[in-house]
Amino acid sequence: MNAITLGPLLISLPRLYAIACALALLVSTRYLLGLPQRRHQRWFLGLVVVWLIAARFGHVALHIESFSVAPLTALKLWQPGYQGLWGLAAGLVWTAWTLRSRLIAMGGAMALLVGASSLWLVLVTLSPLGSDLSVQTLPDITLEDIDGNSVHMPSLADDHDRIIVNLWATWCPPCLREMPLLANADQREGVGVVVANQGEDLLPIVRYLDEQELSFRYALRDPSQMLMSIVEAPGLPTTVLFDGDGNALDVHVGELTQAQLDRWLED
Repeated sequence: MNAITLGPLLISLPRLYAIACALALLVSTRYLLGLPQRRHQRWFLGLVVVWLIAARFGHVALHIESFSVAPLTALKLWQPGYQGLWGLAAGLVWTAWTLRSRLIAMGGAMALLVGASSLWLVLVTLSPLGSDLSVQTLPDITLEDIDGNSVHMPSLADDHDRIIVNLWATWCPPCLREMPLLANADQREGVGVVVANQGEDLLPIVRYLDEQELSFRYALRDPSQMLMSIVEAPGLPTTVLFDGDGNALDVHVGELTQAQLDRWLED
């Protein structure tokens, strides 16, 4: 899993690791660099802003085709999509400029910044708070679609090279924001998209899909939330990618982006 729950909050692990490393950098530089408080605050706040802008720009630049369809999504800073190395490079330049009159402090700040960034990369790679995929293959269950037809989940692998299973609900804003992306993915050749509503009655599901003019081949109902239990999803939305043999390849908790979908379907 790439996210955990903290009380009522659902937070992605890379973001949690980034916050922890940023706090460690803040505390260590405050006491080790010997900078006046106001100057330290100016440097650190500027560092955070510069890092975020550069890291986001790097992600957009590396996935320009995905963002060219809807350029304004680049401004959705709450979505995943940051290139740490671009942020680090910008942070080093900012540090060199703002602390240029204090060479020792500048060198120490750069070393600590590199250390914090390296720690973040290690945490993201090893994901000590994460867990292995709880589901290995398409769940051996049968659900009904919104027309009342039975759909046996493992049978979907017979007709598709990639199967995306999305757990959602009409009361979940991130779920609704990603629905158009999933509908577009469902039109790709060899791709099957399953949108499995969790725990709701038929009427609100049909009303939402009709109002938004969204059409899916596999719009399923899971009133008992069996998939939530099988996948061990910490919250909604949760999306699992399967290959053409029905084997689980990846799981994403939280709102999907076009870049994430493109990476899944092009690998």
